[in-house]
Amino acid sequence: MNQNKKPLYEKLAAHEEKSVYSFHVPGHKYGSLIPKDASRYFQELLKLDATELSGLDDLHSPEGIILEAEELLAQLHHVKRSYFLVNGSTVGNLAMIMAAVKENEKILVQRNCHKSVLNGIRLAGAIPILLGPELDEEWGIASGVSVQTVSQAIELYPDAKAIILTYPNYYGMVYDLQGIAYLCHEKGIPVLVDEAHGAHFIAGDCFPKSSVELGADLVVQSAHKTLPAMTMGAYLHYNTNFIRKEAVESYLQMLQSSSPSYPIMASLDIARGYLATFTREDGEYLLKKITEFKDRLQQIKGIKVLSYKNGEGDPLKITLQSASALSGFEIQKLLEDEGIYTEMADPNNVLLVFPLLKKGMDFPFNEVNAAFEKALHALAPLKKTKLNFALAHQGISKLEINIKNQGNLESRLVPLDTASGKVCAEFIIPYPPGIPLLFPGEVISRESIEQIKLLLETGARFQGGKNLLQRKMSIY
Repeated sequence: MNQNKKPLYEKLAAHEEKSVYSFHVPGHKYGSLIPKDASRYFQELLKLDATELSGLDDLHSPEGIILEAEELLAQLHHVKRSYFLVNGSTVGNLAMIMAAVKENEKILVQRNCHKSVLNGIRLAGAIPILLGPELDEEWGIASGVSVQTVSQAIELYPDAKAIILTYPNYYGMVYDLQGIAYLCHEKGIPVLVDEAHGAHFIAGDCFPKSSVELGADLVVQSAHKTLPAMTMGAYLHYNTNFIRKEAVESYLQMLQSSSPSYPIMASLDIARGYLATFTREDGEYLLKKITEFKDRLQQIKGIKVLSYKNGEGDPLKITLQSASALSGFEIQKLLEDEGIYTEMADPNNVLLVFPLLKKGMDFPFNEVNAAFEKALHALAPLKKTKLNFALAHQGISKLEINIKNQGNLESRLVPLDTASGKVCAEFIIPYPPGIPLLFPGEVISRESIEQIKLLLETGARFQGGKNLLQRKMSIY
C-alpha cells in the first residue's frame, strides 16, 4: 500500500470541490449557515464536515475509503487491524477493557493510569488489582511498573484475565514493557496499553520503541497529542490472539458516536501520512532543534532542565524543574503571562510538549526562548527540599469495597483531616494529568491526605473531590 496516500482526506476534498448541494445533515450545510462573526474560523473547515454519503463510507461498517485509511494505519504499525477513534483515547480504553474482562473478573492495573481506565473497569464490573509504580526521586513523580511487581501480582492473583498499563507516562518516561509482555503472555494474560502519549514512537530510532513493537496485544494512542490530528482523534491497534476482534469492534460501535466527525477522521488520515513519511533526516533535524532549545533554557537561573535516566524517554517531552522558591504552578503562571502555555505543571515541575518537526520546518524558537528569559529572569537559585507529590501507594492492592457493592452505599462528607483510614467514595484526580490519586472504594491513607493538602497549597486543580477547596471529602 502507498503510505503517501490519504484516501479519506482526498475523497472529502474531491467531494467538496464538486460544489454539491446539501439536503442532508449536518445543519450548517458545509458552513454556509455559520454566522459571519464565526466564519473566519469555521468556514473552510466545515466544507469537509460531511456525513455517510455515497462514496464517503461508514466508520462503523467501513468498506471503502475509511477502511483503506485504517488498513494503511495497520500496515504502518505492522498489526492485524487498526481503528480510527473520534471520541479520543478514552473510548479506546473503554472498548479494549470491556472486550478483555467481564463482570467479577480480575484485571491488573498500573495505578498511575488515566481516569478512563478505571471508568472502563467500572463499566465492565471487573475487579481492579492496583499495581504501584516505581517512584523517581529526582523528578518527584511516579514512573512505570516493574517486571517484579507484575510477577508478584500474577503470583497473588493467577486468575487475572488481563493487565492494562500506561506507556509512556505523562512525562515521557518508559520502562521494561517488553519484559512485562513476555511474562504475561507466558501466563496467557493479554497486555492492554494506554499509549496516549506515544503515537509518534514508531517514527524512528530517535524515540523509544512503541508498545506495539514491544509485544502489546491492544494499544490505544492519542494521535492528537503529538501528531497533526484534531483533538479527540485517536487510534486503536489490535494485534492479539487472546481477545476476539469482533468483541472490540462491537464495543467500539456501542461507545463511539453514530455521527462521527469527518474532519477528525480526515485529520487522522493526514496524521498517519505525516508519521509514515517521517525520515531519519527528519529525526536528526528534530533532535538538533530540541538540543538547541534545551541548551538555551538551561542557561536560565532558577530552573533545571531534567534528563531521562540512561537517556531513555520521549525527547518531545521537556520537563523544567523549579530550582527557586516558586512551585511549578507559579512558574507556569509566569510563562503564561508572556504568552507561553505549557502542557501542565505539578508542585515541582513544568512540562512542555515539543512539536514533531520535519527537516526544514521552522518554529519561532528565538522568540520563545526570549519570552522564557523575560518571564523567568528574576528567579534566584535556591536549595530547597523537593516536594514529593508522587503517588504514595506502592506495592499491590485491591479496593476495600468493590465497584458493584459501592452502588448500594450512601456517602457522607467529612473534614479532610479526619478521612485517614476511611473508605473513599469519589475519584480524587489532579488534572492535568488526569491520574487518580484515590479511587472510590479505596482506603484513604495518611500519606494521601498529605498529598492532597500539598497539591491544594501549591495550586493544583482537581476533577472529582468537588469539596476539597472546603477541606472536605466524601467517604463511605
